[in-house]
Amino acid sequence: MLDHAAIEKFVNDALVELGVDEADVSPDAALDDLEIDSLDTVELAQAIRKDLKIPVKMKDFDGLDTVGQILRLCYEKAGLE
Repeated sequence: MLDHAAIEKFVNDALVELGVDEADVSPDAALDDLEIDSLDTVELAQAIRKDLKIPVKMKDFDGLDTVGQILRLCYEKAGLE
């Protein structure tokens, strides 16, 4: 069952897989500061869609600047908000 904690853990782990230092991951962290580029964002979106079965599209990530915004998108698309 997906809940906020499961989504947050998945996104945090995925960002670490992309090379982000775990200590730097927080809801307020800017993607630019974490050196997450557009290719990383594509990988993250695909992982969320495939592994969590959350129906996100790449265009949903347009204009998202922080980890918290990605989490809110996932919560919304998962029907948690």
